[in-house]
Amino acid sequence: QVQLVESGGGLVQTGGSLRLSCAASGRRFSSSAMGWFRQAPGKEREFVATINWNGDSTYYADSVRDRFTISRDNAKNTVTVYLQMNAMTPEDAAVYYCAAASSWSNGQVGDYMYDYWGQGTRVTVSS
Repeated sequence: QVQLVESGGGLVQTGGSLRLSCAASGRRFSSSAMGWFRQAPGKEREFVATINWNGDSTYYADSVRDRFTISRDNAKNTVTVYLQMNAMTPEDAAVYYCAAASSWSNGQVGDYMYDYWGQGTRVTVSS
C-alpha cells in the first residue's frame, strides 16, 4: 500500500538545524511533485516547500526561504524527500507533514493538490 513515512523530527535549539526525511513507497512517485507542510498548535496547516518530479525546481514559503532546502532522491521503488532546516526559530516549531501530488509533476503550493500524506513528525525549537 502507499506509505509516506517521515522521520528526523525532534528538539533543536534556536539557530540550530534539523534534516527531515520522507520515504514514499507503494506507487510510482518518481514523476510526482512532493511537498512539505507544517501545522503548529492552534494554527492551520501551512505550506513550507515543494519540489518538482526530478528535483530541478523548488519553491518555498517566504517564512522559510533561504533557511530551508527541499531535495529528493528518486530511487527505483522508494522516493525519498528531504527538508534541510537551518537557522531555526521557535516559529518553526510544528508537526511537519510530507505529501505527494500524484497528478502533478510540477511543484504545488495548495494542500488540496496533494492526495497522499504522511503521519507527521514533530519539531520542537527551544529558545
